Amino acid sequence: MSVQKWALVLGASSGFGGATSIALAEAGYNIIGIHLDRQITLPKVNQIIKKIEKAGRQAVFFNMNAADSIKRNDTLDELKERFLTKEHPHVHVVLHSLAFGTLKPYISKNPNDCITQAQMQMTLDVMAHSLVYWVQGLVQRDLLAVGARIFGLTSAGSQTVIPSYGAVSAAKASLESHIRQLAVELASMRVTANAIMAGVTDTPALAKIPGNEKMLESAKLKNPSGRLTTPEDIGKAIVLLCDEKADWITGNVIQVDGGEFIVNYTGEKTLRHIK
Repeated sequence: MSVQKWALVLGASSGFGGATSIALAEAGYNIIGIHLDRQITLPKVNQIIKKIEKAGRQAVFFNMNAADSIKRNDTLDELKERFLTKEHPHVHVVLHSLAFGTLKPYISKNPNDCITQAQMQMTLDVMAHSLVYWVQGLVQRDLLAVGARIFGLTSAGSQTVIPSYGAVSAAKASLESHIRQLAVELASMRVTANAIMAGVTDTPALAKIPGNEKMLESAKLKNPSGRLTTPEDIGKAIVLLCDEKADWITGNVIQVDGGEFIVNYTGEKTLRHIK
């Protein structure tokens, strides 16, 4: 009997999470999707589920707050009891692609115009700390496979300053730190953990950042390939890193951006025009 592999995708309904769910399904993984959507965006979720099923894989989706501890534990218990069978009891891939945080400056004389303590805590909890809690829950229920892969989606914003992006930047930097810690603590299980730093990508999450139009324009100008990163680029890279031959790649921040991050010049002519 062939082993059925499962992937747990936190933030599976759009952007990187949605594209990677489809890519993993096409690579043979059943998908457990955690997402938080209102009625108006559920049709997009259903489209992703249909593509997963078209690839011949199972799609088990939960519409919930991934940072809610009670719902997280209830969901993990349900997975163990109903979906992860005795024959195929383990999750082989965990992807953290949650994009929900407060975009406000730190400093303002008007308290209503700057980020609050509650908003800061929520942003860090959802976009960073929740990965640790989900992995803890998997390990404690013996649901994480030996040799599993863990990925967290980060961005260049973890290292640079973007207006109103401070809390999200802190969350990305924290996520990268969590990835390093998980890589070391789970090494005895041959589990790898890596952060994927995507190039600037036109996603619903990016659209919420003030000045996102200029970010898209600048990224396209300086990218050596003359185009933006796509969610599908990220999905392909993650599938590649799930290969058993990638078992010695762990604890890293891996740039998947076509070389965008290493180029500083954003004038009309970039290095790709030099012949």
